[in-house]
Amino acid sequence: MVLMGVAGCGKSSVGAALATRLGATYIDGDDLHPPANIEKMSRGVALNDDDRWPWLTLVGQALADGEGRRIIGCSALKRAYRAHITQTTEAPVTFIHLAGTPDVIKARMSTRQGHFMPAGLLASQFAALEPAETDENAISVDIDRPLAAIVDAIVAQLGGMER
Repeated sequence: MVLMGVAGCGKSSVGAALATRLGATYIDGDDLHPPANIEKMSRGVALNDDDRWPWLTLVGQALADGEGRRIIGCSALKRAYRAHITQTTEAPVTFIHLAGTPDVIKARMSTRQGHFMPAGLLASQFAALEPAETDENAISVDIDRPLAAIVDAIVAQLGGMER
């Protein structure tokens, strides 16, 4: 599974909680970024596709490697990115879009500390976002609620998809 969405939507928090609930392993996709990507974003410069493709390959490989159920947090903002992850994984991938309005995301980003992604890049994230289409293996969950309610909503929507 991939928890997708713009920066600040809660991929790390939801991922850890969902992994605990489902008995899965959570991997933070931010940890897979090459140092050059982290440095670029830290300077307030948005990544381009050339920056993202190697990272997306690592995301797909992280999903495919190892045993057991895996959940990874990755923005996966564009349909082509999601297709690349699925192709690299060589297995079906469920994408869970953690959806929120710019105001909700800005409020969340203003409270987090020590993250390399500045709030100034949020507009570029929303500009790049292509919500999943009905023909993709994806669900969407509104994040404007407490963490436990978000996890409950994901589990309810997954139903038999991931069991």
